Amino acid sequence: MLDLKIKNNWNLSELEQIYNLPFNDLMWKSHKLHREFHDPNKVQISTLMSVKTGGCPEDCKYCSQSIRYETEVNIEKTLPIKEVVLQAKQAKENGASRFCMGAAWRNLNNSNLSKIKEMIVEVKKLGLETCVTLGMLTEEQAVELKTSGLDYYNHNLDTSEEYYKKVVTTRSYQDRLNTIKYVRDAGIKVCCGGILGLGEESIDRIKLIHVLANLDEQPESVPINQLVKVKGTPFFDNADIDEFDFIRTIALARIAMPKSFIRLSAGRDSMNDQMQALCFFAGANSIFYGEELLTAKNSSIQHDQKLMKKLKIGTI
Repeated sequence: MLDLKIKNNWNLSELEQIYNLPFNDLMWKSHKLHREFHDPNKVQISTLMSVKTGGCPEDCKYCSQSIRYETEVNIEKTLPIKEVVLQAKQAKENGASRFCMGAAWRNLNNSNLSKIKEMIVEVKKLGLETCVTLGMLTEEQAVELKTSGLDYYNHNLDTSEEYYKKVVTTRSYQDRLNTIKYVRDAGIKVCCGGILGLGEESIDRIKLIHVLANLDEQPESVPINQLVKVKGTPFFDNADIDEFDFIRTIALARIAMPKSFIRLSAGRDSMNDQMQALCFFAGANSIFYGEELLTAKNSSIQHDQKLMKKLKIGTI
């Protein structure tokens, strides 16, 4: 019998064995554990907004905001705080409990820090949790964000360390791990996950979960994205990930990180209701509400509300 208790010393072979269980056995184990730590009929709702779009110098092969690729995304200036607060108010009215703000930067520049801190302060005044994703941070910047009241910082690993070099060359895997450490050391909650459908193999997905689960403290939030194919990017013609492989990864994340919130993130717009329902059963318990995730189309709020009603799932 496999030990399914919380731990951060997983062996890769253990996780590989779990991932490759017969599908029904895997789903039973993940759902059973999900019920021990979470209400299986509740999901946490977040809304993600781009506060600075386009112009990123990095070469992430999936990203619409890189200046290296010809996409339909235009470079825009950082949004005024008034507009961000307005969007946050609407997000709260639509049922979101967390408001996430993203900027297409390689790293946070100190000249932008004060404006980001002001955004955090103003959004928190609305009674929302705050999250930002701004690229790499220094230790000092992480502390500054904490003093402004920031709740979560998102910084994904994307994939396994071995496959990573085929996805990004302008930032190392260790750079990402360093930022996660600075965020954790500053007392900010960690939001860290990956993207499926980058051309990786199953072992890369398992290795991604292995790294996340074996961090000194597991991420409070683990977003699992399905690649959104953007015309003009190198990964536009990637083959679709098999739906059952995606669900298996959700289940593995739940088993390896029982306390974490596992978020169905980008790519839900292309998932049918049945696939999403299986993901919720496997242990996903967070989604993004809103018509757009940064620059990617997302499932409509109306459709999500209809689906939640069908499944009789409430919000946290």
